[in-house]
Amino acid sequence: MLQPCLVAMPTPRAMQALNPTTIVLVILAPLLAWRLYTRFRKMVGRQRLSRVRPWITLIIFPTIVLLLAYAAHWHFERLLWLAGGLVFGSLLGVYGLRQTRFESTPQGLFYTPHAHLGIALSLLLVGRLLYRLIERYALDTTAPRGASEFAQSPLTLAIFGLLASYYIAYAVGLIRWRNRAGHGEDRA
Repeated sequence: MLQPCLVAMPTPRAMQALNPTTIVLVILAPLLAWRLYTRFRKMVGRQRLSRVRPWITLIIFPTIVLLLAYAAHWHFERLLWLAGGLVFGSLLGVYGLRQTRFESTPQGLFYTPHAHLGIALSLLLVGRLLYRLIERYALDTTAPRGASEFAQSPLTLAIFGLLASYYIAYAVGLIRWRNRAGHGEDRA
């Protein structure tokens, strides 16, 4: 007669408390997905030129670039990656402006951006950020976590520099076009 083989089953561990950073990510993920969706939808169509939005871009993106450069200032190679992204992004911004259709109508100033370029750059950054999040929080659970960790990846810095300088160059081009077109009456 066969005797049943008893195998020692591991006892279930107590459920570990969630890290506060994980909780914040879980809460913010749907909000971020919604904002990305609305941003992508907006990039593919005709837009009224805002009086304020280009200036907000010219304040926020350079500030973030300076903060990232400060976070990486002890590592010259990371600064080079960030600078390379900034150079190529500004070239893409000029290209994007040349591909943009500008319209001056009695209703105001409008522009239709080169949708594929803006979406591709944004998806590149989102993909890289998702990869970094998975790498930091799922694959390497022992790694230290913090805001300065973002600036430790040269590739992430290069991609952010690319996107930031694209938007900076594009905002400068929109402001210059507004000044040339001579319309100052349209609202934000």
